[in-house]
Amino acid sequence: MADKARTGELNLRKENVSRVVTGFALQNYLIKGLTMIQNSNSWKETYFRETAADLTNSASPVRGVPRLANFPYGEVTFSEVSNRLEKYGMEGVISWEDATTNEIGVIARTLLRIGRAVAKAVDDKIYSDISSEAGSTVTITADSEWDSATVANRDPIQNILDAKRLIAENNYNPDQGGALLINPKDYANLLGNANVRNAGQFWTDTATRNGRVGMIVGLTVVVTNSVTADEAMVGILKEAVTWQQAKSLTVETITDPGIKWTIRAWEVGVPQVTNPDALCKISNTAA
Repeated sequence: MADKARTGELNLRKENVSRVVTGFALQNYLIKGLTMIQNSNSWKETYFRETAADLTNSASPVRGVPRLANFPYGEVTFSEVSNRLEKYGMEGVISWEDATTNEIGVIARTLLRIGRAVAKAVDDKIYSDISSEAGSTVTITADSEWDSATVANRDPIQNILDAKRLIAENNYNPDQGGALLINPKDYANLLGNANVRNAGQFWTDTATRNGRVGMIVGLTVVVTNSVTADEAMVGILKEAVTWQQAKSLTVETITDPGIKWTIRAWEVGVPQVTNPDALCKISNTAA
């Protein structure tokens, strides 16, 4: 019979558990880490979003101002947007029996899943907001999806380049901090495309940390299930999105002697899409 480790070697102490859960969570924050993060001390956050349309004056055109005439008037307008912060949390229980008999698999999986649950819920919310607020959209027509039955019609590189173009036309530079957010299915479709496989100038695989799996046409590729099926997102998230947090990820260990340990993780925050023109959604990327 294999020897059992002593209870003290399980490291089921508050500070150690906190580090373990936080470590697991940080590995699973794939989208939040791309955003601008600011601390908040209010339950309701308000910001102003600049109107994207170029300034015009129907009564007095910008072009052809006559001599001695008054200049046409233009005014930048803003829309007020308010968001209330939300609490994200999960807890799990490790029984006294599992801990003291050194069931490491149960302990490790419990800690990992708690951290992942909070991280994924935050990422899901951020992506949901940027998907609905993206300033531009590249719409892929029927039979031209990335897994279209007509292989010759698949052109993900051009779709991505079109998204970069639309962002650049809004005066943002997608080559500085730009990312491509994509789900696993469409990532497989992307790398399976002959143009990507056979052309080294499109694809590099130097980045491998925190879900960043490489670069394509100057964009860091981030693969995550938080991205909605049949779409992808090109954007400069630090320009476009701010994560307002009242409480960063926090972990507490609650001891019930002789019965269990409860591991609780939570954070409080809300995403704000402050510059949607720095985002472009690619819609209908899969059949």
